[in-house]
Amino acid sequence: MACCDNNKLDSEEVFIKRDKPLPSLTIALIPIVSMMVLLFTGIFLFGAEPHIPVLISAVIAGIVAIYLGYTWFEIEKAITAGVALSVQALLILIILGTLIATWLAGGIVPTMIYYGLNILSPDWFLPLAVIITSGVSLTSGNAWTAAGTVGIAVMGVGLVLGYNPAMVAGAVISGAYFGDKLSPLSETTNMAPGIIGVNLFEHIRYMLYTTIPAWVMTIILFVILGIFNRTGVTDISDITLLQNQLDEIFIISPWLILVPITVLGMIMCKMPAIPGLVIGSLLGAVVAFFVQGESMAAILNMMIVGFEKQTGNEMIDYLLNNGGIENMMSTVSLVMLAMSMGGILELTGALETIVNRLLRFARSTGSLIATTAASSITANVIACDQYLSILLPGRMYIQAYKDKGLELKNLSRTVEDAGTMTSSLVPWNTCGAFMATTLGVATIEYAPYVFIAFLSPLVAIIYGYTGFRIARVPRAERTEEPVDIDTSGSVLIDANPALKLEDMQYHKGQGI
Repeated sequence: MACCDNNKLDSEEVFIKRDKPLPSLTIALIPIVSMMVLLFTGIFLFGAEPHIPVLISAVIAGIVAIYLGYTWFEIEKAITAGVALSVQALLILIILGTLIATWLAGGIVPTMIYYGLNILSPDWFLPLAVIITSGVSLTSGNAWTAAGTVGIAVMGVGLVLGYNPAMVAGAVISGAYFGDKLSPLSETTNMAPGIIGVNLFEHIRYMLYTTIPAWVMTIILFVILGIFNRTGVTDISDITLLQNQLDEIFIISPWLILVPITVLGMIMCKMPAIPGLVIGSLLGAVVAFFVQGESMAAILNMMIVGFEKQTGNEMIDYLLNNGGIENMMSTVSLVMLAMSMGGILELTGALETIVNRLLRFARSTGSLIATTAASSITANVIACDQYLSILLPGRMYIQAYKDKGLELKNLSRTVEDAGTMTSSLVPWNTCGAFMATTLGVATIEYAPYVFIAFLSPLVAIIYGYTGFRIARVPRAERTEEPVDIDTSGSVLIDANPALKLEDMQYHKGQGI
């Protein structure tokens, strides 16, 4: 995610100081195993949404916290702290709901679809979708912006061309996270080296060794998918017919594309995401009013309930009926429930107990990197937040990397390879929930096609075991300086004054 504003987080907002020892592994696993069982039962057996399983899991986590001696006041404070971490992300979701509605009503998204059908070749559509979203995300430093603007148009084009929406969503997300991960404007790209003590641009250069191969392999896989799905591509006459229908419903003009260009330009110039998206939403409303002739009352209503247009064409109706604050509220509630549970788990130190146990298996360089990757992925699932998947392993494994004589850029790279890249694969994680809602495809459906999310940590682990591109500290320069960890197991972020979290300019709410 990109750096979005000048707000600063104090360390206590991320890590809750506890005065009790860490729980045993058995106790720590109770809420986690319960969540896995409940989610599997609810989603796969009963076809339910994940909200209630996550809520029950949070209740179980609360009961475990009480058993460990925490008061309800402490639990409530932890829940509040957990939800607070996602407030900016939730605001972006809500604002994006209004933006999608006004951009549909203003003919902006239909215009991008209209011209996209001329530009994007059916045979090469999937790899081109990855490349386009990679470029937008790389320049804006924001996967959420890339998916919520160009990504929506790409989804529409893919649907018209007859591609499986899950494949298209996988291509969009793969490109969005590639660009976000390597952009110096990205929030997580700044955060990972910042908390570990690595130079930002050294961190980015070192990530190229794992990210570029994963991206190239992703492109190749989408080329293959495109070849085997050519029979599903709509006939060119059908595309022309759909363009004509869009032209009848909306005033289609290349000038309308200036609106998304303006929004992306503002974010590239480091305008915070929230005001940038608000301006984008207002510009969409202005276009809807003056260009498309929508009434102000209708526009205001659309921003709440979404844009609706019944044309008689099932595909066009599917493309156009979207957006609105109300359509985002299911995702907002899921994120709040998940972050509530994450706050309780952070209070009790359950995740740290698991990470400490995993550290016992890190005997070689390869196993250490594999353990780091597993910890980041686990944090994405358990803590329900991408930032904690970087913060927790990023701080807890510093001494282990020093002990093995490894440069810390190995650690900062690995937590990004695994933490940043897999966050969209978890339905109840802020990133997974956002992508599913914005692109209109369930996380469980698009996850198998987000190839870069699997390849990136895999490449990192292979490098660890082979020693390829693993930077080591010369023996003469190695030090035994330990990382400060308190007796309760909570990492002290301010152990090194140069790495105080409150001095870092990374910020919540910018989809990675």
